[in-house]
Amino acid sequence: MTTRPDTPLLDTVDTPADLRKLDKSQLRQLSDELRAEMIDAVGTTGGHLGSGLGVVELTAAIHYVFDTPTDKLVWDVGHQCYPHKILTGRRDRIRTLRQGGGLSGFTKRAESEYDPFGAAHSSTSISAALGFAMANKMQGRPGRGIAVIGDGAMSAGMAYEAMNNAEQAGNRLVVILNDNDMSIAPPVGGLSAYLARMVSSSEYLGLRSMASKIARKMGRRVWGGLEKAEEYARGMVTGGTMFEELGFYYVGPIDGHNLDHLIPVLENVRDSEQGPVLIHVVTQKGKGYAPAENSADKYHGVAKFDVVTGEQKKSSGGPPAYQNVFGETLAKLANDDPRICAITAAMPSGTGVDKFAKAHPDKAFDVGIAEQHGVTFAAGLAAEGMRPFAAIYSTFLQRAYDQVVHDVAIQNLPVRFAIDRAGLVGADGCTHAGSFDITYLATLPNMVVMAAADEAELAHMTYTAAEYDEGPIAFRYPRGAGVGVKIPEKLEKLEIGKGRIVREGTKVAILSLGARLEEAKKAADQLEAKGLSTTVADMRFAKPLDTALIEKLMRSHEVVVTVEEGAIGGLGAHVLTFASDEGLTDSGLKVRTMRLPDIFQDQDDPAKQYDEAGLNAPQIVDTVLGALRHNSAGVEEARA
Repeated sequence: MTTRPDTPLLDTVDTPADLRKLDKSQLRQLSDELRAEMIDAVGTTGGHLGSGLGVVELTAAIHYVFDTPTDKLVWDVGHQCYPHKILTGRRDRIRTLRQGGGLSGFTKRAESEYDPFGAAHSSTSISAALGFAMANKMQGRPGRGIAVIGDGAMSAGMAYEAMNNAEQAGNRLVVILNDNDMSIAPPVGGLSAYLARMVSSSEYLGLRSMASKIARKMGRRVWGGLEKAEEYARGMVTGGTMFEELGFYYVGPIDGHNLDHLIPVLENVRDSEQGPVLIHVVTQKGKGYAPAENSADKYHGVAKFDVVTGEQKKSSGGPPAYQNVFGETLAKLANDDPRICAITAAMPSGTGVDKFAKAHPDKAFDVGIAEQHGVTFAAGLAAEGMRPFAAIYSTFLQRAYDQVVHDVAIQNLPVRFAIDRAGLVGADGCTHAGSFDITYLATLPNMVVMAAADEAELAHMTYTAAEYDEGPIAFRYPRGAGVGVKIPEKLEKLEIGKGRIVREGTKVAILSLGARLEEAKKAADQLEAKGLSTTVADMRFAKPLDTALIEKLMRSHEVVVTVEEGAIGGLGAHVLTFASDEGLTDSGLKVRTMRLPDIFQDQDDPAKQYDEAGLNAPQIVDTVLGALRHNSAGVEEARA
């Protein structure tokens, strides 16, 4: 394919089919243009930058060599999928990334046929790609499964579970290990590139296959000895012995930015009958953009930024972020209590555990992307008298639910769960929303579940959890900055299962759990302006319920409304169950529950998300007025 010298190559590529029309010699220029386009786009929208920069050449090479979308390309997590989106028909929308109505920041099946599997949680790619490979094999259709997984994601056991079951897929499964952080590879260069090309070549594989057949005919003992000899010989040079033990043919390591090395290896693997294959590619996170290369986190996640200077346009000042309140509070508590320790699953800064680790480095544990291990590790610590805090995002704690039930709750071990990102999370969308933790935790015997309404409440709950040794306890808090409430020097140990009255009224009672308290207070102001005297209660606990407070408010108010940032089955469901059991609604009391809708909400500005969910002050007011109108209509009908 030829283009005018002044025509950017990227302008000629809308889909991988267009990419495959280019000459190999043009891929370097295309990659440079792709990298520049991505930097400009993320500068406009914010998002995940460093991981995508690291796979620009790899993305172009995969789509150039393999027959996507017939070959199913699965990106693990999806942080690195922006170059992929640009090359697969979405360049015209790339500046809508993570915006309301725009492109998802992750792969998404509904977006494109080139996104065969939606992902935003780590370490699922090999399992999914194996599923695609085996489905095509069983149905006699063309198509491989190609998984691109980072070295960090390889810290999760699920990746190895998939690899242990991959042998039947044969050459239909290709796993590309994108090693950009842990330096698990020996230095890459000319020798390793030559070896990678050699061991993936048809000549080598052909000789290997023939030798294998001869050796097998000579007997199992001879074959086993030769197989081990070759395996360890290649393993000593390339480092692939572990993957060979799992049944993969290992190729690498190779420079993931050198297209002259990368393309021949991918072509060899594509054309070979050997498999499944693992290609070990070494890349640099943030590659090609100096501010990202020089940043400690390689600009993993960024706000909008100036492309020229790299300066991020973050707001300054204001209340502290909730995760920092937690981390700093826990660090102070640990100064006086040597039993306190903290566990995070690859999210030290996101959870605030980095603040704790700075003060107490020997008592902070980052277990990697291994939430299941992290929870059971915490259970072991608790069983031996420590006071462990497992700080895990709500959406990621879902991955360890069996461990929460079996290893913690059943044994009634005092593990403290600090649940960050509770509720809706804005630009990360439904895959990262903390929608379900109230429901999935409050249903468990022995579990205590708290929700912080503001940063001062979070500090109190952190202290309360540290002092609670009777069983497991969880406290949830939202993403982002607090509301500006001052944190007192002396923290309060909350009475378990007791809420608080924030303001008193006589006709309407709003029972708020968690960070909707500010909206509940705004709603109360609006109701008071309409002549409706309103009580606002911060319930603090979803479990155990403050049944005395609930009964008091139900017996003294005409309408009771519960408000929470969680799915059905949470506070509202528990309040209704209690009210039903006690016969509290028999007198005509109107109870309404307000919660997240029964949908997976797409990304948007958080305020807009809560409007869509119906959990802002105007919707609370409408719910109260609707209940009162219903009540009035019922009274009039009865009189008639």
